[in-house]
Amino acid sequence: MEDKNWLLYEQQALDKGFINICGVDEAGRGPLAGPVCAAAVILKPNQIIEGVNDSKKLSEKKREMLFDVIKKEVLSYSIAFSTVEEIEEMNILNATMLAMKRAVEGLKVKADYALIDGNRLPPLDITAEYVIKGDAKSMSIAAASILAKVSRDRLCYEYAEKYPQYGFDKHKGYGTKFHTQAIKEYGPCEIHRMSFLKNILKND
Repeated sequence: MEDKNWLLYEQQALDKGFINICGVDEAGRGPLAGPVCAAAVILKPNQIIEGVNDSKKLSEKKREMLFDVIKKEVLSYSIAFSTVEEIEEMNILNATMLAMKRAVEGLKVKADYALIDGNRLPPLDITAEYVIKGDAKSMSIAAASILAKVSRDRLCYEYAEKYPQYGFDKHKGYGTKFHTQAIKEYGPCEIHRMSFLKNILKND
């Protein structure tokens, strides 16, 4: 994390005259079950949050700790979801873009510029740019990645209590061997994305 300019993209937007730059990331595009989650974060000027990194590079314990720090320290944050029904209705890409749009629009401090992780832009009414692998390059996107990941993981722990046979606390909905076997054994439940299960179910 050292020797990296974590605020390069934020600074470039500031240099163009924008004031409230939000970083946006999502969690949960790949799983077979549950909603997709997105988060948006606006940092305070020149803010570096110690320990923040791409959520995939952090332990669950570290992410949980940073989740509370980020919410407390940043200028503004927002967490939003797209439901399983929306994923089925409009496909995962469009549902992800919708969750990102909701996250940006849910910020209490209105953003005037958005840095979006990935290679596509959601339909926003503010200026935006995408940053490929942005969660490893931008402090605000990395912070958003932690909020999205932890929020979705916490939901999966709730699902594990409601639907214990699937083991959502272990795989968070991803298509692990245990999860696919459970789907074959018990059939899908109401939070499964049916369009993601075609190959698993047709083998029965």
